[in-house]
Amino acid sequence: MLPLEGVTVVAVEQAVAAPLATRNLADLGARVIKVERLGGGDLARGYDHVVHGTGAHFVWLNRGKESMAIDLKSDEGRAVVKRLVLAADVFVQNLAPGAAGRLGLGSDELRVEKPELVVADLSGYGSGGPLEQRKAYDMLIQAEAGLISITGTPEDPVKTGIPTADIASGMYVSQAVVAALLRRFRTGEGATIEVSMLEATVEWMGHALYTQMHTGKQPARMGVSHSAIAPYDKFPTSDGEVLIGVQNDSGWRALVTHVLEAPELADDPRFATNVARVSHRAECDAEVAARTRRWTTGQLDARLNAAGIPAAQIKTLANVVHHEQLRARDRWRSVDIEGATIEALLPPATFSDVEAPMGAVPALGQHTHALLVESGLDEAAADAAISRGVAHQHQERRPVGVA
Repeated sequence: MLPLEGVTVVAVEQAVAAPLATRNLADLGARVIKVERLGGGDLARGYDHVVHGTGAHFVWLNRGKESMAIDLKSDEGRAVVKRLVLAADVFVQNLAPGAAGRLGLGSDELRVEKPELVVADLSGYGSGGPLEQRKAYDMLIQAEAGLISITGTPEDPVKTGIPTADIASGMYVSQAVVAALLRRFRTGEGATIEVSMLEATVEWMGHALYTQMHTGKQPARMGVSHSAIAPYDKFPTSDGEVLIGVQNDSGWRALVTHVLEAPELADDPRFATNVARVSHRAECDAEVAARTRRWTTGQLDARLNAAGIPAAQIKTLANVVHHEQLRARDRWRSVDIEGATIEALLPPATFSDVEAPMGAVPALGQHTHALLVESGLDEAAADAAISRGVAHQHQERRPVGVA
C-alpha cells in the first residue's frame, strides 16, 4: 500500500511551487485533483512546448493528477470546487494573496465547515508585512532572500539554474501536509499551514546567513569554489576539468601524496591545515593545478577515486540523461502524456515494498466531466455546465481516480 493511498488532495495551483508539493503527494499515493483555469489552464502548460507539445515544467510537476478546467469566477464553478474541497482531506492553493478568500476558499471559512481539513496556503511573502501583495516569482524571491548575492563569480551575481525558491517552498508544503495528516490520523484535528517562498529560501541560506550574523561579513561569491574550504574548486586536466573538494587535513595529505605525487606539500606550513590553505588559497590552488594537468580527466578522476578524494567530472545534462548510476539503479520509468510516452525519474525517496505510481500527465480538463458528477451534478447538469462554458472537458474523458 502506498503511504498516502486513500488521501484526496484538491489543488488550485499553477506554475512550480504548489504543483511540486502536490506532485510529491501524488507520488506517495494521494489522489490529486488539479483545478485549472479555462483558456489555457496552468500557466506552466504554455511556458514552452518542448515535450511533445507540452511545457517541460508542466510535465515535470503534474504527473499522476486529475485535471478539471472550470470557471472559478462563476458562482457555479466556485460551488463545484468548494464541494470537492470539503469532500477531500487536503486543500492546497498558491493563488495571489487574498484570492482564495474572495473565492470562498479561504482557510478560515473552509475549516469552519470542515475542521478536520488540512489547508496549505503557499505565497511569496506570507500574510501581513509590507511585501504581502508583491508579485513573487522565483528569481525575485532568490534576490530578496540573498541567494543571488552569494551565487556566481566574484564579478557577476547570478540566479541558480533551477527554480530554487519554488522548489524549497514546494518541498516544505508537502512535508508539512504529511505531518498534518499524521497528526489528524492520531487526533482528528486538521491544520492550517502557511508557507512563504521568501522564508523557505532564507532558511536554505543556512551557513551563509549565520556567517553574516556572527562575523558581519557576507560570504564572497566563489563560483564553484567554497569560502571556507580549500582546495575546493575545478582544476585543469590535459583535456578538460575535474572538481576536487578536500574537506580535511588528512584528505589534503592523501591528495598531494597519493594522487599528485608531491608529498613535500603535505607539511608545507602554508597548506598543512585547512585554515592555512584558505589563507593561502591562490598559492594552494596554483600548486594543485600545476600538477593536475599531467593527466586526462578520466585518468585523474580514477586516481582521485582510488585515493578516496571527493571529486567529480562536470557533467552536461546530456551526460545526466544517460548517467550510469541512474541507469544502473533502474531509476527511469515510462510516463504517459497527451499523445506520447516519456521517461521520468522515480522520486528520490525509495520505499522497499512499494513503488511510486508514476501516473500520466493530464491534458487540460481531462477529468472535468467525471469530477462535475462527483461534486454532485447529475450527468445532464455536468454536460450543461460544459456546453455553457462554465467548465471545459478535454476530448478524451477519463474517469475519476485515473490519472
